Amino acid sequence: MYKYLLPIFLFVVISSISLSAQDNRLAQQYFNDGEFEKAATIFKQLYEKHNNNDYYFSQYLKCLTELEDFDNAENLIKKQIKKNNKNYRLYLEYGNLLSKQRKEDEALTQYNLAIDKINNDVSSIRYLAIQFQNKQQYDLALKAYEKGIKANGPEEFSYYMAELFRAKGNTEKMIENYLISLRHQPSRINSLKTIFERYFTEDDFLELQMQLYSAIQENPDEEVYNEMLTWVFIHKKDYKGAMRQAKALDARYEENGGRVYQIASIASNAKDYKVAIDGFEYIIENKGMNSGFYIDAKKESLKCKRLQLVDGYEYSQEELFALKKEYESFLDEFGRSKTTAEIILQQAELEALYINDLNKGISLLNELIEYPGVYPRTLANAKLSLADFYLMDGEIWESTLLYSQVDKQYKDDLLGQEARYRNALLSYFAGDFEWAQTQFNVLKASTSKLIANDALDRSIFIMDNLALDTTAVPLIHFSQAELLVFQNKFDEAFLKLDTIRNTFPNHSLEDDAFYLKANIYKKLRDYDKSAIMYQNIIDNFADGIRADNAIFELAELYETQLNNLDKAAELYERILYDYSGSTYSVEARKRYRRISEENL
Repeated sequence: MYKYLLPIFLFVVISSISLSAQDNRLAQQYFNDGEFEKAATIFKQLYEKHNNNDYYFSQYLKCLTELEDFDNAENLIKKQIKKNNKNYRLYLEYGNLLSKQRKEDEALTQYNLAIDKINNDVSSIRYLAIQFQNKQQYDLALKAYEKGIKANGPEEFSYYMAELFRAKGNTEKMIENYLISLRHQPSRINSLKTIFERYFTEDDFLELQMQLYSAIQENPDEEVYNEMLTWVFIHKKDYKGAMRQAKALDARYEENGGRVYQIASIASNAKDYKVAIDGFEYIIENKGMNSGFYIDAKKESLKCKRLQLVDGYEYSQEELFALKKEYESFLDEFGRSKTTAEIILQQAELEALYINDLNKGISLLNELIEYPGVYPRTLANAKLSLADFYLMDGEIWESTLLYSQVDKQYKDDLLGQEARYRNALLSYFAGDFEWAQTQFNVLKASTSKLIANDALDRSIFIMDNLALDTTAVPLIHFSQAELLVFQNKFDEAFLKLDTIRNTFPNHSLEDDAFYLKANIYKKLRDYDKSAIMYQNIIDNFADGIRADNAIFELAELYETQLNNLDKAAELYERILYDYSGSTYSVEARKRYRRISEENL
């Protein structure tokens, strides 16, 4: 007989499950449609029928809460707690219900009970803390994490605690916990850098730096802290501090100089050549030829020393010749071939532009061009420099020939556009203004913003000064003066500019003449006379096209050479108010803000 009862029993069970599933779907549909009374009736039946099933309990409670039937909801929770007083989620639900009734003190009691009752496993702690965090109950979330830390240690929770302290605005504790999490999970370093860059103020970075010092003292073998401190230095543009840190780590871990090379390269790109040179020289002196960075460090050190000259470094003749000797020493060590062509190009520019040995510069580049297998772009740059040197030496034909070769080879490349611009400038120097202007008009569409802007300025300049007079003589004098400046024949340039003023008084080129004189004096490092020329333009030609240029250049002189930051800030501010459409306005605003912040 029993064999007939079993199928019947199974049929009844399956039918019951099927009916429950149908009831559950119907109740859920009522709930989704906002018919909470109907949903509550069904969920209550299911809850009682299925021995107080947790799912049906939760759904029934939601219905009662939506109906604001708080008495029945509270009785339901108390009944459930009586059956299972170790389930922390019930206390959480009870607290939520009390909070909806604005009984915050009573809710807090239940929330604390939830924390007391919670298991010490990581997932339960995280779940409860997240529930509190979503309600902006940050102190409760922290309390949950603190319980988790006692049982499991800080590695699972310190990152999330840091996030909570960030939400609370507690910078000190936030950073403390971020650094704890970093020690346990060094792979987090990049995500933390992103957070710091996005949310930290400069005061926050200062606190981070101080805590990193302490963390490194307490955990001297934690390399990730040293790496983070180096990054903080770089963020603050304190490349000297970053280099000091990199050297210390290189020595401690007996590295091959790679870390130092990286910081030196960053400093070089930021134009902090002093720090960059220091780093490259450290590799050369301390790592020697066994380091894979030795040759590159030598090359970069020479490059940075040369770039210092371009950047306005106050060099002496002795320093120039010492640098020349370093170039020759490098080439003696590694030979003169396609692999050292870049170094030869740099030495040629040093010889021609700074030591004023034009013949030496021309000789070096002519030799370089003949080396087999030189990298094509290096060869093109060598030809451009050689063309410049020929122009400086008065060899116009040789110059235009080389410019044209590069233009033809790199027609759709920036190198080609640069060659075309220089060729157009050569035509301008030679007094062929119409041809030069035609070329400048084409180059206004250059993909290089610098070339496009320079070409536009030149085109407008030629058009303005040819349209005003029946004679091109004043412009011829001015273009010849510019060529003389290019050739470093400054005394002759001054005479040519004076000719314009004496022969054509009150000509529109007068402010341009003062501007060119100011630039000559700056090249000669006679900054006081340069400032006088710029000020003359500002006082007497405020409506001219050189006015904003003069204001910016004078501001820069006061900032970098004449040690008068107040005057520099005043001039930068004038650009913002009186010449807001100037191409200098964006940079002027940056510099004005920086000076203002430094003077606070």
